Amino acid sequence: MRPGRVPTPRYVDISALLAGTLPEPPKPAICPRTDGVGLFYAEQYNVVFGDPESGKTLLTDHATVVELTAGGRVLRIDLDHNGPQSTIARLLAMGAKPDALSDPELFLYIEPEDAREVREICDHMAEWAPTLVILDSLGELLPMFGSNSNSADEFTTCHRAVIKPLVKTGACVVGIDHLSKGADSRAYGMGGTIAKKRAIGGTSIRVHVDSAFTPGKGGSAYLSINKDRHGGLRAESPSIGDKEPLAGKFVIWPEGEGIRAEVRAPEANEHNPGEEAPETDIAAVAALDPPPKSANETQTRLKWRAVRARAAFKAWKQQEAS
Repeated sequence: MRPGRVPTPRYVDISALLAGTLPEPPKPAICPRTDGVGLFYAEQYNVVFGDPESGKTLLTDHATVVELTAGGRVLRIDLDHNGPQSTIARLLAMGAKPDALSDPELFLYIEPEDAREVREICDHMAEWAPTLVILDSLGELLPMFGSNSNSADEFTTCHRAVIKPLVKTGACVVGIDHLSKGADSRAYGMGGTIAKKRAIGGTSIRVHVDSAFTPGKGGSAYLSINKDRHGGLRAESPSIGDKEPLAGKFVIWPEGEGIRAEVRAPEANEHNPGEEAPETDIAAVAALDPPPKSANETQTRLKWRAVRARAAFKAWKQQEAS
């Protein structure tokens, strides 16, 4: 830039866009399902959320092992006090190689004490260049920076200080978060400000227990797509009217002295079980006279919460049409 010249902003090259010479939209490649389609996007901020003990951390353990096996570089930021002993034991049981876990050029684990140390981690990652970063969890990160989960401005400040710099390293960043407490809020997704969802540049995956995860016995959880900014995962998942299409099923089972884990791709017409209404609710809607014309009417007449009424009304309509 010559002295005195005003810099030109980086406007999008629309002619290149129309000519089809811009890069293709990104595709999810991190933590692949059994069909090869990934759950998460590289170079983006992704989220896994669900109730306690639903398998969120176990899913990111699996992603860690898969990424290390593929030759990637993984950083685990443990703010949730899982502990190095427990974390490393799970990774080894899932098949991680001891040589990879003990190589500081391939794997790093840290339990930062304060915001200053988290910033130092971000500075170091600009040089270390991870391919996968697990941030466990957002519920611990925000208070560390004096931020309130319900404040859009405070979350945005924390996002700029930590999450954005980590994404800029080129890594797939996966944050772990928790569900809202209210029934209707839970249907929306993770707790806190809507800014948390807006900041996601990749996928937001809801984890819902199918069979409780038990040491020595395994377990399973359904994974549904709460958000997919680029649409790559949604395009490869069932499109049969679910609000949150099924992304797959995370399964763990014992094998020898260790455990096996995989994300099983959904069948073409497989519904998200979390959106299926119980038969008693469907029967209650069917018993209304005159029949309801909308989910809102169903909610009003049965005095249910909106989520329950929508699911039951939708299922009743499908039965009526079949």
